[in-house]
Amino acid sequence: MTEAEIWLTIGILWSGVIAGYLGFLCSTRMLAILQQERYSGKAFLRWYCRKNNLLPRRLNLLALALALLTALFGLCFSFLSVPFANLVSAIPFVGLFLLYDYSERRYALKVPLKNTPRAVRLGVCHFVVIFAFTALVSWALAAIAGAIDVRVVSLLRFLPLALLPLALPFLLAFSNLIMKGYEIPHGRKFVKRATAALDGSDCVKIGITGSCGKTTVKNLVAKILSEKYRVIATPASYNTPLGIASAINANGLDCDVFIAEMGARKTGDIAELCDMVRPDYAIVTSVLPQHLETFGSVGAIAAEKGVLAARAGKGCVIGETAFGAGVSAANALVYGRDFAAEDVRLSTDGASFNLRLPSGGLRVQTALLGRHAAEDVAMAAALCFMLGMTAEEIAAGIGTIEQIPHRLQKSAGANGLVILDDSYNSNVAGAANAVETLRLFDGKKAVITPGLVELGAIEEAENEKLGASFVGLDRVILVGETLVLAVRKGYLNAGGDEDKLVVVPTLEKAAALVGQEFGEGDCVLFLNDLPDSYA
Repeated sequence: MTEAEIWLTIGILWSGVIAGYLGFLCSTRMLAILQQERYSGKAFLRWYCRKNNLLPRRLNLLALALALLTALFGLCFSFLSVPFANLVSAIPFVGLFLLYDYSERRYALKVPLKNTPRAVRLGVCHFVVIFAFTALVSWALAAIAGAIDVRVVSLLRFLPLALLPLALPFLLAFSNLIMKGYEIPHGRKFVKRATAALDGSDCVKIGITGSCGKTTVKNLVAKILSEKYRVIATPASYNTPLGIASAINANGLDCDVFIAEMGARKTGDIAELCDMVRPDYAIVTSVLPQHLETFGSVGAIAAEKGVLAARAGKGCVIGETAFGAGVSAANALVYGRDFAAEDVRLSTDGASFNLRLPSGGLRVQTALLGRHAAEDVAMAAALCFMLGMTAEEIAAGIGTIEQIPHRLQKSAGANGLVILDDSYNSNVAGAANAVETLRLFDGKKAVITPGLVELGAIEEAENEKLGASFVGLDRVILVGETLVLAVRKGYLNAGGDEDKLVVVPTLEKAAALVGQEFGEGDCVLFLNDLPDSYA
């Protein structure tokens, strides 16, 4: 190997290292999206290729700027030797990547990247993949330039590397695919350890699933049962095998009752969770057209949720829409038939209703807002009744319930403004209840929303209905560009006032507009703050 070839090799290796670092920096937002998509490469690429996604446009612009400036610098400094001209042409390459990274960091993610061990491992693998890709392409380009032996070709031999930004999403998906060779067996060991702990515990095990309301009902059950039992529930919205396993492995099972929230995006997810938890009791909160993109039909959703009802060995509580969609079990308490929330009276401070249980009825009051809160509390109460709690103990537990963050949570904003935070991903029924609650308040009323998602073929129609429900409000603020055209269309077709409607690019812009127009005694509803993968 000649001295020139040695220096070329060193230069290519260093360029690979630098490109790997810069590419990783510019991939952090995409890595966060991949994490939100539960490390599903298919879901990530579907997000990337989605219509109206601005990221491909930004990466295209970066690639174009890199190509133009790299070529310009290479030609302008052609009076230098080829290696030095190549080195100078790398200056805009580094500078533009750093500028792009800075511009991306200006827009904070709603759900920031969590530096979990898995995310760190994937990040390292992604760096190595970018390094290898860049080095191999650079060697190939150098070989081609050497074979052609034309000075201008040698000056611009690394110009095709300007296309690296366009490759980053696919290199990340490839890195994720590589890591699955480690992550899948590693995750199985993690889940196996938690499953063994569940099998070895004599605590009562409860599974909760549904198209909506899972987290809320889980929290309500835990709160009421705590009046009599030692309870551990999976935190936040941990509803996958790994999420449940992490809660068990970190905290153990020193409890009388363990409650596991169970999520499902595709057929087979609930069966996998039941194999792990082996629930004694269950609640199926609802069956709605949520996740239609992956399930295909409401019937498929009902069948999947019904797996939990069938697998609960000692008893099951079934919500009204779940039972109406066909979910049933021999030992079930069904909303409307065996228990119910009746004579529901809504106010701006909560809801009161007659709680009917198989043992009788009583009047209860909850601080939770909205009509759906009454059914959620009733479902939680029915399960607690199954576990042997008296009506008095259940009523005492209901009395301790506090508002749940981001689930139609009322709070005081600046200048006396009332804020209704229903920003956790909303659904068709929940959105209708939230708007109904908003109308209970005095003063001017506003709604801020980006629309509803994961509704498959009916998404546009349901967003038009959502828009129609806003007619009569004092201000309708639509955020982003993903779904707002359908919401806008529905609002205007239903007779909405166009002067009261505005579309803004970000939630921050919407909040600033409300701050200018609304004040003491007015109320604003934040309806469904979409995850970053829909922004």
